[in-house]
Amino acid sequence: MLSREEALGILKANIANENLRKHHYAVAAAMRGLAGHFNGDRDKWEIVGLLHDADYEETRDDPERHAAVIAEKLRQRGVDEEIIRAIEAHNYERLNVVPETDMEWSLVACDDLTGLIVAVALVHPTKLAGVSVDSVMKKFDSSSFASGADRDRIRLCEEKLDLPLETFVGIVLEAMKDRSDQLGL
Repeated sequence: MLSREEALGILKANIANENLRKHHYAVAAAMRGLAGHFNGDRDKWEIVGLLHDADYEETRDDPERHAAVIAEKLRQRGVDEEIIRAIEAHNYERLNVVPETDMEWSLVACDDLTGLIVAVALVHPTKLAGVSVDSVMKKFDSSSFASGADRDRIRLCEEKLDLPLETFVGIVLEAMKDRSDQLGL
């Protein structure tokens, strides 16, 4: 299997912007935390999070190709198809790779949630350390706050993962807090 160090190398080779890399680190932390909840392979789930948007700088203006470009690069390297499929499935609306597994649905739901949590942390005086599930939930229904965070995708945790929204937020938040230094929060 692809190691975390190899995945970081791929990420850094494909994403120059440090803030974009921090998004990947946040999703990787979230996925590792969710893997623990679902008894999944923590290393594999973390790698999915690290690489899920690794073609973003290349496909930013062509969302139809987003996730497909990095998937092809990973296939050429012989990366596990389970990792590749999860990455493709997070853009299922365009790539027609419908998420099926807990790992795939976790990525779909946590991708936007990490952005919402970062936004809450940025307005909190003690950054991520002071963020609680309640503080995230207070901002959740405010569509003007972190407007890029698709709440409908986040809410898929309830239907597709059988996790109440607050529980899902709690798992992702705690996982991100464990990596607050790496996230700069």
